[in-house]
Amino acid sequence: MASALDTLCGQSYGAKQHHMLGIHMQRAMLVLMIVSINLAFIWANTRSILVALGQDPEISAEAGQYAQLMIPSLFAYGILQCLNRFLQTQNIVFPMVFSSGVTTLLHILICWTMVFKSGLGNKGAAIANAISYWINVLILILYVKFSPSCSKTWTGFSKEALHGIPSFLKLAIPSALMVWYSLFIHFYQQFLLVKVTFCFFSESANPIQLRFRIMIFFFHFSFILSGTAWKCGRLK
Repeated sequence: MASALDTLCGQSYGAKQHHMLGIHMQRAMLVLMIVSINLAFIWANTRSILVALGQDPEISAEAGQYAQLMIPSLFAYGILQCLNRFLQTQNIVFPMVFSSGVTTLLHILICWTMVFKSGLGNKGAAIANAISYWINVLILILYVKFSPSCSKTWTGFSKEALHGIPSFLKLAIPSALMVWYSLFIHFYQQFLLVKVTFCFFSESANPIQLRFRIMIFFFHFSFILSGTAWKCGRLK
């Protein structure tokens, strides 16, 4: 759903309405936090859902516990996506690279500590993911708050972010469906190729898989380019 910021922030930045980038980001964060609450409820009941679907009770219990511990990372991920798009629109890339690099290095230490040193195992892995996501978010928040590069686009919290939510949803929902469709196609082709690998072409499946992935990539990429070109023509 944060993909809607690609359009909204791009239009505002192109129109020199720099302060609107911060408004759009706040609005997106608000919507994503509300959505995350609903998703958190599902994650909190993962065990019951899996058992109801006929899965093994022990595996369901382990997966449910892992999902519950991952709930904090759900909120961090939503905020992170909004921050990334806010910065990408302004062609500010290095802070994202830096924060990702620092987070990755720290994640190795955090993951080792939580999984092995503390003896938490799978639980520690979930906690480590949540901590790393929030570290990444914190670094970018500090950059947006104190960097001169964002002085025009981030002017502080505003009540204006509470308005225009339906307009945001008109872009956010199709964006979410597009991402879901892309993931569905990806996993479906993986499923088909796994069947091909084990049934017929164990040696030749890799070239087939590579060509299929390239075809899917360019299929979606062509739509993105077409949409961008059409929007640029409208702006002109």
